Amino acid sequence: MKEAILGISAYYHDSAACIVVEGEIIAAAQEERFSRKKNDSSFPHKSIESVLQIAGINLNDLSAIAFYEKPYIKFERLLETYHAFAPKGLKSYLEAMPVWIKEKLFMKKMIREELKKIDENMYQYFNNPLNPPLIRGNSDKVKNIPLLFPEHHLSHAASAFFPSPFDEAAILTVDGVGEWATSTICHGKDNSIEILNELEFPHSIGLLYSAFTYYCGFKVNDGEYKLMGLAPYGEQNSQQTKKFIDLIYSELVDIRDDGSILLNMKYFDFATGLTMTNNKKWEKLFGISRRLPEGALTQEYANLAYANQKVTEDILLRLAKTAKELTSSKNLALAGGVALNSVANGLIYKSGLFDKIWIQPAAGDAGGALGAALAAYFIYFEKARVTHPLIPSQEGKFFNIYKEGNVGNGKVERGNGNVDSHNSQFTIHNSQLDKMKVSLLGPSYSNDEIKKMLDYYGVTYHYINNNEELFSKASSLIVDGTVLGWFRGRMEYGPRALGNRSILADARNSEMQQKLNLKIKYREGFRPFAPAVLEEETQKYFALDVPSPYMLLVIPLKESARYPLPKNFDSLGLMEKLYIKRSEIPAVTHLDYSARIQTVSREDNPDFYGLLSAFRDKTGCPVIINTSFNVRGEPIVCSPLDAYKCFMKTEMDCLALENYLIFKSEQKLIDDEMFGRMSDTK
Repeated sequence: MKEAILGISAYYHDSAACIVVEGEIIAAAQEERFSRKKNDSSFPHKSIESVLQIAGINLNDLSAIAFYEKPYIKFERLLETYHAFAPKGLKSYLEAMPVWIKEKLFMKKMIREELKKIDENMYQYFNNPLNPPLIRGNSDKVKNIPLLFPEHHLSHAASAFFPSPFDEAAILTVDGVGEWATSTICHGKDNSIEILNELEFPHSIGLLYSAFTYYCGFKVNDGEYKLMGLAPYGEQNSQQTKKFIDLIYSELVDIRDDGSILLNMKYFDFATGLTMTNNKKWEKLFGISRRLPEGALTQEYANLAYANQKVTEDILLRLAKTAKELTSSKNLALAGGVALNSVANGLIYKSGLFDKIWIQPAAGDAGGALGAALAAYFIYFEKARVTHPLIPSQEGKFFNIYKEGNVGNGKVERGNGNVDSHNSQFTIHNSQLDKMKVSLLGPSYSNDEIKKMLDYYGVTYHYINNNEELFSKASSLIVDGTVLGWFRGRMEYGPRALGNRSILADARNSEMQQKLNLKIKYREGFRPFAPAVLEEETQKYFALDVPSPYMLLVIPLKESARYPLPKNFDSLGLMEKLYIKRSEIPAVTHLDYSARIQTVSREDNPDFYGLLSAFRDKTGCPVIINTSFNVRGEPIVCSPLDAYKCFMKTEMDCLALENYLIFKSEQKLIDDEMFGRMSDTK
């Protein structure tokens, strides 16, 4: 019997589920995609049902179930924190404790009860003659399946190391908080992970970043990427910006040489309060009040965002250097929510600290489900790990040599490690050599399933049987200025759309950024868009000579691709600067001549590569805009119906659902009542 492990993350934010069979990642998905609730924290019923269906197994086929953190240790941290800060935090304490005492302290029981509901739901689904047959799970047997609880940051570390192509690597995990740890430096070897250093709550790089997110008017655990996108609008040479940076260093955070930090907690309320910051103290310190959500976005908040980003980059570079010194490794694996800071990742790339880097594309808590399952397989069950070592060719590319990794002892160890500094040129592997399958791990839908949905709702459509003809037609639409919804293949796992649940447009169009933000995505106008570029032509525009398949590196445009700025650029207003044309691909060139790059190879995603190639053949430009298929406040679409509803609610021009093309101009208008009925019949 093959070892099949279910990984679960839930009850904080961004719940998810994952299935690993014999160490192979078979399926993974976030609950928000099914519930349509952004960052859904509830138990991931639909995600678990989906990954089990994709894997073709029942709950009673599982060897183990792994939950991504240890609830008892987390409860201990809450109690000790409230005690340490007493009498502060009484209101927060009274809100939190009933939930813990009634439910979360009995996590094993809760999880097994929720799984029993899934067992019943799956029986009803597969007992339908229209659905594929599957034997009903045995609830009594499910009760006896081992339920494992790796630590939160071990789950992150496992998600970073075990899918990577490395048989040995330094591992850096950075987020808000798990049980006690907020950051860890680990060393991964074969099938074991040794935890070398930990930073503990309340001193947290992730919570520091979230505090600035909150103070600048964005939602915590959701708007951090907005703050990162706002930072380039900051005036780096202004006296105000320099003052902000100095104040952060002198008053808010004490940063040590090794990257560990101490927060000045008199400025923060997150430990026991209901908000992130002590707003009165922050206003007195920085001279600006907290920006209200949807409030005016003025230059001073851009300057504050820039200052915070620069301090964060400093901390992360110090941590990366310490990870290098402790492990003497040439490889680095990254995870945790802060690993989604693609600007900082780009700086680690340019630092030359490591030869190779691998960043978990589902780096946040959703990826904890994956890490928990992998930790169970390799550490708890002590299974051998097969790695794909990277050998550089003469051209600097990497080819694959399959080699069975050595069997480790399957233990998680803690220690200090030896210090041995080593610098070398940095490179990144080809994504085909990792185990993430380009993060295309969610459900897919056949043309037959899509046709049934379209016919049911009376949608006018055009079916194009030949893929090459479809790519040619779709690319022509993009050339003509069409905004295209692109729904194809398996759904992405993690926060980035990588060409399967995407909105696509022409990066050469200088008006496209504003159009997409305001008329399609319905979001803040300053937000940047990412370029998808044919991997082999990356260097036509970007100073990057290695693949970046997961859209997790911000890299500058090459000098030769830049347009000079007008002499009065510095005197322009924040939004005026946005619409200055800075390159041949202005819609994906950010204010500081940077871009968050996704490289696309034929091996990674043949269909998306085919579309990009067709666009290149027509225009000579190997770059298009790729942004997630959703609108502000909603998750990325999952099903064909989700995609059609999003398409009809926006000013998107055309929708491609697998081999079906749907034009907005040919559709009947849909009112709110009809949208409601569509949801009910889904």
